[in-house]
Amino acid sequence: MDKLIEVRNLKKYFITGKTFFNKGEYVRAVDDISFYIKRKEILGLVGESGCGKTTCGKVILRIQEPTAGSIFFNGKDITSLKRREMIKLKEKMMIIYQDPFGSLDPRMSIGAAIAEPMEVHATLPKNERKDRVIELMRKVGLSEEQINLYPHEFSGGQRQRIGIARALATNPEFLVADESVSALDVSIQAQIINLLKDLQEEFGLSLLFIAHDLSVIKHISDRVAVMYLGKIVEMGSKIELFNNPKHPYTRALLSAIPVPDPKYRKKGEILMGDVPSPIDPPAGCRFHTRCSHVMAICREKAPELIDSENSHYVACHLI
Repeated sequence: MDKLIEVRNLKKYFITGKTFFNKGEYVRAVDDISFYIKRKEILGLVGESGCGKTTCGKVILRIQEPTAGSIFFNGKDITSLKRREMIKLKEKMMIIYQDPFGSLDPRMSIGAAIAEPMEVHATLPKNERKDRVIELMRKVGLSEEQINLYPHEFSGGQRQRIGIARALATNPEFLVADESVSALDVSIQAQIINLLKDLQEEFGLSLLFIAHDLSVIKHISDRVAVMYLGKIVEMGSKIELFNNPKHPYTRALLSAIPVPDPKYRKKGEILMGDVPSPIDPPAGCRFHTRCSHVMAICREKAPELIDSENSHYVACHLI
């Protein structure tokens, strides 16, 4: 198996409420997770808001520093690389942000914005950058005539295309797409998803595609990891996970996907209550406070993520 990205026992804790008289409390945003992404593969990472998906993506790219654990890129442990070494490596690891407007400098033309990573990482001579910018603009569905326009002159979907072109500027091997379609209209979402899929195949990219919408995840991903309160609770191939979901949380998420038929009534898991605080997560299985199948062991012992069958991993005492 040719792994491009591998994460082992990754943790990211934040301290909140720290003062001179108070040591503060830990927010366990990402709490001991492990997974891998193969070359030319799209791994969908899904879960409710606040479960740690975005933090996970940023820690892998070392935008935020991990509290513990290891991150491997091309078989090399990059967890403790110095800043200068990471700057060189980051040309191969880029991110597409959720907000297609906030991620662009309003004072910078889109031509300059797309060229900026080439300048920072010195991947192309200055006299070749404009041609590369024009090529990337065409790849994402923009025209050469728009090169000197500014972000406010584009729609949300067009700005996200600019963000994608910018992420591709340094010929990366790995992209993190962080909720990259959630701020867009549904019709535009489909266009951007199809564009990402086409570019991924053309350039042979590996993607970590972060979303809270399972219907989007189903369309674009090869494998899917389901995250709840800092933990991965289920992971497997797209076909296996959607056809045979095993964790109660995954089944609840799937049953919440709307069906365009008013006569059809879905039956599935019903989520009770709210997501607990990551500052003080429940003992045992973190999902037990909302699970309709809770048992005594769920309140006492955290289930391990085990291979139930066919590389379909589940963290649940029911399995």
